Amino acid sequence: MKRYRKPIQYIILALVVLIGGYAVGRSFFETKEVLKPGSEPPAFALADLQNEVHELESYKGKPLIINFWGTFCPPCRNEMPALQHEYEKWKDQGLELIGINLSEDRLAVQRFADSVGANFPILLDRNKKTEKQYGLKEYPTTYFIAPDGKIQDIVVGGPMSEEDIEIRIQRLFDASSRT
Repeated sequence: MKRYRKPIQYIILALVVLIGGYAVGRSFFETKEVLKPGSEPPAFALADLQNEVHELESYKGKPLIINFWGTFCPPCRNEMPALQHEYEKWKDQGLELIGINLSEDRLAVQRFADSVGANFPILLDRNKKTEKQYGLKEYPTTYFIAPDGKIQDIVVGGPMSEEDIEIRIQRLFDASSRT
């Protein structure tokens, strides 16, 4: 049995390398549907900082901004006041804005939201499931969703200026008036 030990070890090592290589290669070449304007965003149900659950479906029929962000991300932190300011300007006309935090501690997220005066719903993506469904590659990533429930615009990276945000919000309302 001793003389077969080395060849068996090599066979096991080769199998491990092959299986591992297959798994890694598959993750690189797996074709995942990329969200783009005109497509419908994936559904989610996430809790906010007060533990109330928000579902994407409940926002249908309203212009909606979904902003994926993290406190660790300087552009995210820099654009949050601009998002808040534009939300204040447009919320009485029906605009909805939700921020989806990327798996951070509730207390840290609450402190940050309080420090910038964010008074729109901040949702917690605890297991990164929503982040993965949306295929995020960079933070912040912001989706502008028309009242018909379709993505109108996607902004990857940032920070966006108030003017950039306002132009996109105006387009959401223009789309709303056409339906």
